[in-house]
Amino acid sequence: MNNPQTHAETPAKAPFDFARWWDRVGILIVLLVLLVLMSIFAPNFNRVDNLLNIARSISVNAILAAGMTFVILTGGIDLSVGSIVAVSGVVSVVAAMTGLPAPLAILAGVGVGAVCGLLNGMLSAYLALAPFIVTLGTMTFLRGMAYTITEGQPIVSSDLSFRELGNGYLAGVPVPVIIMAVVYLLAWFILERTRYGRHIYAVGGNAQAARLAGVRVNRIIASVYMIAGVCAGLAGIIFAARVISAQPTAGTGYELDAIAAVVLGGTSLAGGRGRIIGTLIGSIILGVLSTGLILLNVPFFTQLLVKGIVIILAVAIDGLKQHPELFTFWRRKSLPPSP
Repeated sequence: MNNPQTHAETPAKAPFDFARWWDRVGILIVLLVLLVLMSIFAPNFNRVDNLLNIARSISVNAILAAGMTFVILTGGIDLSVGSIVAVSGVVSVVAAMTGLPAPLAILAGVGVGAVCGLLNGMLSAYLALAPFIVTLGTMTFLRGMAYTITEGQPIVSSDLSFRELGNGYLAGVPVPVIIMAVVYLLAWFILERTRYGRHIYAVGGNAQAARLAGVRVNRIIASVYMIAGVCAGLAGIIFAARVISAQPTAGTGYELDAIAAVVLGGTSLAGGRGRIIGTLIGSIILGVLSTGLILLNVPFFTQLLVKGIVIILAVAIDGLKQHPELFTFWRRKSLPPSP
């Protein structure tokens, strides 16, 4: 006689893998739903010129987020990238106004960003200082430097030599969008196809194990902050070219948008897990949401409320991804009691 299978003998189902679902499906669903909603409710959202403007506006934060991805993959954080945007933009504009050719002025701004990022990395890696505190300090210092150079006033240059970086088009596509695409292609190649990229994931997963395996952990940490600085410097130059001036207030709060885009895109704040393509999708979500709220004439203070909620949700999603046992607990609570 066949005995009925008891509840205790029922094979246990595998817990729901929220992290994999979010990285592969969830983030795309959010983007598609947002696009549909904006297409329905936001006037002129689907117009080609508006979509190009959205892409242009997304580019600065997306480039920042690309550099931030490298840092967060190692388990670090960089709060200074917004201030680096300001300093790099100021330096590049001042250099151009003194007569330097456009390529050298651009190189000056990117170089400043690289030096600032390397300083963050050296302090965090070789002095074992907390990245949060280090970059909080450099954020304040660099913002003060931007105000000092400009004496607290915007420096306007109507004939800025590299203005096309922010306002130009190439084959009908905004130049900032092309630069953003190149940055993400390079970032994808580095993280997915190089030994250096594998070392970044190893350091974020377990720094001590990576060190025992021969990875030069301190060099990796210092280098990712420099990459973040280079990206911030490039973003600062694009921003300065866009507004045709050096703005000491440029980049204020951009570090939070960059972090939110990275975490929304699936990169874990604990390090060791994430994809650069997810960061790009996260940046698009934030950009579409911001532009859509403007088209809907939502008051600025309400936009800040929405942005704050999105940041909190991003951190909450990261927490759920790091604790899959929560889903197991909920599933067990829904099962009938054992006989």
